[in-house]
Amino acid sequence: MDIALDKVCELILRAREVDMKEGMTDPDSGSNPIDDGSTDVLTSAPGDSTEEQIREFIAGLNDDERHDLVAITWIGRGDFEAEDWSEALRTAREREQGSTADYLLGIPNVGDLLDEGLAALGRSCT
Repeated sequence: MDIALDKVCELILRAREVDMKEGMTDPDSGSNPIDDGSTDVLTSAPGDSTEEQIREFIAGLNDDERHDLVAITWIGRGDFEAEDWSEALRTAREREQGSTADYLLGIPNVGDLLDEGLAALGRSCT
């Protein structure tokens, strides 16, 4: 892998934050966060920058690192086995179109898939 493990782990954490969020359910509540159990932190708001941070993070990676992320995701999803790393990486290079951030953010539970892909490759964030 050309991407550092800590970069993948950071992306996993950020992606899981996005996956946990849901749309605004009560945008005009005006309630005190303590009174509502701080559930507003799990809702997406217009000023929420978590997804934008992920996009900037991925945009700051080089081509090889972005291809690694896609290959790790595919392995985590079961499209490829860990033993097929070279093939998954080659396929990621060949199929690259548009924004890697758009592609990855469009995959449900991408953080979990990245984590599972790392585990299959014998790596872990813990």
